[in-house]
Amino acid sequence: KSNIGHTQAASGVAGVIKMVQALRHGVLPRTLHAAEPSSHVDWTSGAVELLAESREWTRGERVRRAGVSAFGVSGTNAHVVLEEAPQATEIEDPDRDVSSPAAVVALTVSAATSAGLAAQADRLADCLAAQPGLDLADVAWTLASARTAHLHRAVLATADPSAAIRGLRAVAVGEGPAEAVAGRVRVTSGGKIAFVFPGQGSQWAGMGVDLLDSHPVFAARIAECEQALAAYVDWSLTAVLRGEPDAPRLDRVDVVQPVLWAVMVALAALWEAAGVRPDTVVGHSQGEIAAACVAGLLSLDDAARVVALRSQAIEAIAGAGGMVSLALSRPDAETLIAPWDHRISIAAVNGPAATVVSGDAGALDELIAACQNDGVRARRVEVDYASHSSHVEALREQLAADLAPVTPQNPDIAFHSTVDTDLDEAGVALGDGAYWYRNL
Repeated sequence: KSNIGHTQAASGVAGVIKMVQALRHGVLPRTLHAAEPSSHVDWTSGAVELLAESREWTRGERVRRAGVSAFGVSGTNAHVVLEEAPQATEIEDPDRDVSSPAAVVALTVSAATSAGLAAQADRLADCLAAQPGLDLADVAWTLASARTAHLHRAVLATADPSAAIRGLRAVAVGEGPAEAVAGRVRVTSGGKIAFVFPGQGSQWAGMGVDLLDSHPVFAARIAECEQALAAYVDWSLTAVLRGEPDAPRLDRVDVVQPVLWAVMVALAALWEAAGVRPDTVVGHSQGEIAAACVAGLLSLDDAARVVALRSQAIEAIAGAGGMVSLALSRPDAETLIAPWDHRISIAAVNGPAATVVSGDAGALDELIAACQNDGVRARRVEVDYASHSSHVEALREQLAADLAPVTPQNPDIAFHSTVDTDLDEAGVALGDGAYWYRNL
């Protein structure tokens, strides 16, 4: 009261604020306007005394505590004990390899307006510049998990603090670098998330290695996939991903398809760990196996069986066929391949002007030559077998036996089939062994 007067109902809170600040600054403030202690208190009977002068109160061996009392004429009788917070300590991760390159992280900022977004980017750049020891991964985590996401947003992907500062400054003036994306969220009602899983051809040497080293969720799911595949393959999934000398080549069909499946399943787990869970999934060709696994239609073990044994069976028809991508609609593609009836057929319709055909290797050579003469864009798909064609019929009996144990389950996520297109959502019949033969 002698410092700020009677604050009525807030007097107790005022006392708490005073002592929190005393703990924070390490100083016990002197009591103002109390040069003469009250004669109604026996000051000699205890250790209590007025603070005529401020006193240093720094952290020491004993924990600092303060008591705040509130007494009221109406009967209020409250007492709060405050204790200093524990000293913050740096925790070293024993599993972290400080010599390895830093992982790329996503720094996100948002605001209610574009001007506010620029200001937020500038402030974040100031913060990083003022505290060069900050771990970018920790900053990214806090920005993603402890900040409100407003309509105007920007995200900067980087592993280097200096590059982060430069990129944020550029975002602030509307000149975002290639590593940054900024814009306004398009508000839609009832929007849902779909995961689309590609077929073979999306692989590259070294894929997934950075994620293995920097994201435990991804690495753990890859380990589970490797364990599931171990019953069917004699090579190491991790060794293939890392390109180890004794690992088989990624261009082998019995290697690339299981590896792609594992990477897609692990990527889905990584997205889910970040809070992004699909409402529906769909997959193209062998990507549909990963989609079924993520949806819960196939268990991890059953999905591993399908992708491993089916890709091994394909070796029986390797060398006799191939596939060609045409920049044509399906009707135009059907007209084009008509002269090679029964030797070339439609394999997949990827878009209004994108059709893939499949068939005999010699017939495809003739088709490509004809396309060159007619000015039709045609590209040979890098496979030496004819998926989604009559060539696959030679594998029917073997796959029926190999995939007979596969037991589909009721999916947790809506699964849309690209094989049985008349069915809207997956039922258990969609995932049996016969289905995965038709998918091939």
